[in-house]
Amino acid sequence: MRLIRRLIIGLVIGVGIPVAIFLYGWFAAGPSAKPAAFIVAEGSSVSGVASDLARAGLISSASRFRVGARLFGGGDPVQAGEFEIPARASASQILDLLQHGRPVQRLITVTEGMPSIIVQEKLAAVPYLTGEAPLAPEGTLLPDSYGYERGESRAAVVARMQAAMTKSLEALWAKRKFNCLVNSKEEAIILASIVEKETGKPAERRMVAGVYCNRLRIGMKLDADPTVIYPITKGKPLGRRIRRSELMADTGYNTYRKPGLPIGPIANPGRESIAAVLDPAPTSAIYFVADGTGGHVFADTFAEHQANVQKWYAVRRARGEM
Repeated sequence: MRLIRRLIIGLVIGVGIPVAIFLYGWFAAGPSAKPAAFIVAEGSSVSGVASDLARAGLISSASRFRVGARLFGGGDPVQAGEFEIPARASASQILDLLQHGRPVQRLITVTEGMPSIIVQEKLAAVPYLTGEAPLAPEGTLLPDSYGYERGESRAAVVARMQAAMTKSLEALWAKRKFNCLVNSKEEAIILASIVEKETGKPAERRMVAGVYCNRLRIGMKLDADPTVIYPITKGKPLGRRIRRSELMADTGYNTYRKPGLPIGPIANPGRESIAAVLDPAPTSAIYFVADGTGGHVFADTFAEHQANVQKWYAVRRARGEM
């Protein structure tokens, strides 16, 4: 501040009071007593931004800002996005931030296997978005992290998630290996959603996909617990054991009732699970059961499977779960 005063005194002597007053206003602390969010719309000009800054109380004079931008801005445009303006930021600091600073990055993340109802709830809980949060058809959203701007509609964010899934599915479908009985991209998403829900270990995805492809090939029921749960909770955790009546219910999703795929996806699968279904591991296994470590053990015959099930029961008994 002492340097600025000396500069101003020198300017008063050299070029006069009006220029000194202008420069003081350009470099001096601004009027805002606390940090504030400021949004620059796509295609905004420095002139338009100056008026918006003045209305927001972040600068004391729009005309001074425009002149200062011409003199000191170097002709660089302002960036579109949301910016955090520090308290007491000068007009000079604000211009530099809008031209060269980093906009605020807001993200919403869809994790692999997240059902659409949870995505809807997450979007509804974001205070910076507008409009109703649509419930996207299951399996149409690509798990990923998505940036959004303050004031953007929730429907627009969902549309980007769906466009990302369409693009990824097209690319993965073009590389499919034809060794699994999925005859369409829709069927690939259905089976991938089951694979996503059945294993939490990325290294197992292709093997689990291989087992299910084998079952589809021989007309064996998939017997996947997550397909029983989906119509009950729409993909949310059940929080209890599946009831016998639920295992017997013909919901269209219950793969214990009949062979083949359920009527629709049970989650939004990620790229790796989709890729696993389109290029499953070569295996003769048709059974698998949890191994107590978060993974599974696989078997070719029912006898081997029964032995593996007994080992899993022993683990559960040791944990006090049975």
